Amino acid sequence: MNRKGLLLGLIALLVALDQLTKAAVAKGLALYETRRVIPGVFNIIHSRNDGAIFGVLSHAGNPSLRWVLAAASFVALALVVTYFVKTPARDGLMLTALSLILAGAIGNNLDRMVRGSVVDFLDLYLGRWHWPVFNVADSCISIGAALVILVILRRKPA
Repeated sequence: MNRKGLLLGLIALLVALDQLTKAAVAKGLALYETRRVIPGVFNIIHSRNDGAIFGVLSHAGNPSLRWVLAAASFVALALVVTYFVKTPARDGLMLTALSLILAGAIGNNLDRMVRGSVVDFLDLYLGRWHWPVFNVADSCISIGAALVILVILRRKPA
């Protein structure tokens, strides 16, 4: 199997992991219920995000905003798919980065389509300072984006 084929398998695996963890949280915890995992550092909390990344525009009160965000998300997904297809197989780190972004985008888009909002549940914090609650898909997107930046910074100017 070629590199892109293996990466498509990775995308499927990560989407499945994302959806399984979200389903477990949605089934096992009431909305906003919290389970302490590491006191003072990490909780599992059932949260919903009907906005963009890290809850931006969440609960904006504009019903058409949901459709605008969904459309923008699908356009971005299409652009990443296009870039993935056009990236040469020898550019393994960039393909891996794009695969992570694709897995995350697919996972969160599935939530928007099926649940009407994205299930977030990973709550990292230190004292009273909380990072925005996130999920496996968000982690994939963040790591993938960081890798894209790394690849671009490492490239020699043409």
